[in-house]
Amino acid sequence: MMRAPAFWWHPPSHPGWAARLLTPLGWLYGAATAYRLRGAGWSAPVPVLCCGNIGAGGAGKTPLGLDLAQRAIARGRRPAFLSRGYGGRAAQSTRVDTTRHTARDVGDEPLLLARVAPCYVGADRAQTARRAIAEGADCLIMDDGLQNPTLHPDVALVVVDGQAGFGNGRLLPAGPLREPVRTGLARAQGTVIIGTDEYGVTRWLKPGYPCFTATLQQDVCNVPHGRPVIAFAGIGRPAKFFNGLACMGISPLRCIGFADHHAYSLPDWQRLQALAMRHDACLVTTPKDAVRLPALWQQQVHTVGLTLSWTAPTMPTHILDLWLDRKDG
Repeated sequence: MMRAPAFWWHPPSHPGWAARLLTPLGWLYGAATAYRLRGAGWSAPVPVLCCGNIGAGGAGKTPLGLDLAQRAIARGRRPAFLSRGYGGRAAQSTRVDTTRHTARDVGDEPLLLARVAPCYVGADRAQTARRAIAEGADCLIMDDGLQNPTLHPDVALVVVDGQAGFGNGRLLPAGPLREPVRTGLARAQGTVIIGTDEYGVTRWLKPGYPCFTATLQQDVCNVPHGRPVIAFAGIGRPAKFFNGLACMGISPLRCIGFADHHAYSLPDWQRLQALAMRHDACLVTTPKDAVRLPALWQQQVHTVGLTLSWTAPTMPTHILDLWLDRKDG
């Protein structure tokens, strides 16, 4: 998979020549998305929450989904995750088995989700929803899928990285957007801004539009103190991981970024190992990257976990009430 081009993150007022040149293709992409979404999708008999986004790349959807699933479980509910299983080769409606499946089978994010609640993968979310419900789920969380036409979400949240926002404001391939911002927001019941809103996401929101805010906290307790660090990440924006380490007082000797969902090869691993041996350093990565490594390699890597911290405790409570009460009774 190719890395996101740098011009995607230019200011909307100065998108650059490449974005301008590709803008007509973006119009076609937007038209195709609108055409796909013209149908209503299947309406499940249990409440469905979609943690999606308008732009490509990581915004914090998976940590948000994990947080809300754990809160739903604490309320006595039986949530299940529905994921596309990006990059996986498993059959439609496969239930993820963390003892048997690898990232090459079901994708990386589903392996993380399945640690908390049952997770089903497949492009047809209606089909995966039916299986999840048949196997006991009484509420569903779509990890991504705001632009998936197969299943109707009762509550949809647009998840936004406060630093990156909506990038240059243009549609793929001219920018990172899957659909126009206002169109996506109009189909959702609220937005969750993760991190400081440096982009100015709130200027896109109409008065009274539900807006929730949170930050991602890195857990560096697994990183040995006093040793040099080589950090690597293949996520939507690797710099966000590297900057987060710096904020926690860890300054890696080297920061090596890969494309999102990168499938690590033996040469990749040999390169990382060689760097670590040369500097007597430890290798540090994200949970999403760690599950893409073979078990033997995972044992030689230190994983930095992520937790979601809400600005106010009433925010997740409001989301759960909005979601779980939608079809009760």
